[in-house]
Amino acid sequence: MRKYFKYKINSLLVVRRIISIHYIQPEEQMVQEEENHDFWELVLVDKGSAICTSNGKQITLNEGHVLFHQPNEKHTLVCKDCSVLILSFDCLSEAMRFFSEKLLKLNKKQMSLAKEIADIAKKTYDITFYNSDVEIMNLLPHPTLGGEQLIKNYLETLLIDVMRSLTETEYGNDVFLKEKDINNKLAEDIIKILKDNLSGRLTIDDISKKISYSKAYIFRQFKSSTGKSVIEYYQELKIGKAKEYLINSNLSVKEISQKLGFDTPNYFTKTFKKLTGKTPLEYKKRTNN
Repeated sequence: MRKYFKYKINSLLVVRRIISIHYIQPEEQMVQEEENHDFWELVLVDKGSAICTSNGKQITLNEGHVLFHQPNEKHTLVCKDCSVLILSFDCLSEAMRFFSEKLLKLNKKQMSLAKEIADIAKKTYDITFYNSDVEIMNLLPHPTLGGEQLIKNYLETLLIDVMRSLTETEYGNDVFLKEKDINNKLAEDIIKILKDNLSGRLTIDDISKKISYSKAYIFRQFKSSTGKSVIEYYQELKIGKAKEYLINSNLSVKEISQKLGFDTPNYFTKTFKKLTGKTPLEYKKRTNN
């Protein structure tokens, strides 16, 4: 009897949720006030031109141009006498970093995919009006069959096709990192955030919002790369900085505790002793002798 091997499908990127889809054609000038949110947004000009800002930088989009706003990026939109597709979605895949601060020109195939998304959206959701203050889409009473899934699939196909068209060579593609390298890069990014916030009180929630990964994924991959939890690593960095203060400054334990974001001097002392075996004063005395 013939045997078959079931291949696991590795996904380059996965769109988890569609937040909103708008296809707008304003005859009078429409100005979208500055906003930012914890998900991705693409702005595609189908006809005419529009002006976007991305973190304060003004960008003109002509026909066929698509601009990607990454999570937590401040942006605006001004348009008139044009057709614009605005699509917001949630995707935590590492490959999405490719689109950070990207202004791209879509080819005919990619424009066709984008228009298919817009057409299916009109048959799936009630998107007959645009209101920048209300971001909720209701299903139509009789939506097209499989509309939500088709939007997700077409969007993933569009994103992958754009990446392939810009990175693929006759020898294949080695632009994107392997899983091990991705995890190491993620750990490096998190460590940089921790080092930049030694005076703060970061939580996993804070880090999750900054890098747009789930808390469970961050915990699992950081532990795999470093052997420590994020909080354990954060505390070690703080205590390392505390040692520098104790050796190179005249700051008191209370002042060091405050500078490093500990709730109380007692908690700082307890953490310091747990990681070094000595109290801060014992460490300072021994080092100076």
